[in-house]
Amino acid sequence: MRSRRAARRVKSGDGHALQRFRWWQLLGRALFYLRLGDGDGGHTVYAVDVRHNRTDSSGFANADLYVDGRHHARSRFPAAFPVPGGTIEVKKSAFGLKRCHYVTADGTARQLSPDRVSAEGRRAHLDRAHPALSRGISVFSSIVLVVSLAVLVMQLLEKLTQPAPIAANIGTFTSPVDLPVWLNIAVGAVTALASTERALRLRYNWLLDGGAG
Repeated sequence: MRSRRAARRVKSGDGHALQRFRWWQLLGRALFYLRLGDGDGGHTVYAVDVRHNRTDSSGFANADLYVDGRHHARSRFPAAFPVPGGTIEVKKSAFGLKRCHYVTADGTARQLSPDRVSAEGRRAHLDRAHPALSRGISVFSSIVLVVSLAVLVMQLLEKLTQPAPIAANIGTFTSPVDLPVWLNIAVGAVTALASTERALRLRYNWLLDGGAG
């Protein structure tokens, strides 16, 4: 059923040329590539282009598929583009992409390669050039999201147990963390940055990143 719904979302492309990634598109565009052999010694290059701030006439965001530089198809999210040997799956989160993978018929999945100039490409380059620094950033992002989730849960519990009927039956909960408004705003901003960093690596956890979104 999911496959049929995904197939209905795919529309034919109009053949226009893929635009080169520009540096000013860092915050609003993602571009990934997949190179597949054609069995005769040649290859075909597939490109997935996502404009995060662009929607169609119905207000939906879309992913575009290019084949050898020409527009081949468009789909709303979650997108599933049929290609030789499998499917290119593209899923969006509140902070970027959470999936852009080539999934073969036997279920093997591999992530597409980001354009070198894109934010995802720059993050991948950092990982290759400075692996220790990259791991440190990744760990810090995860810690920020865990702490933010814990603070959010405690604040929600405090609010939920304040009504008199609930307090009379189960008692009240007082959060040990009482942040001023400005610090709550700062925590929210840092959490958004952490989720964005994870999105650049196409890392997604429904509890951590979903809660942050």
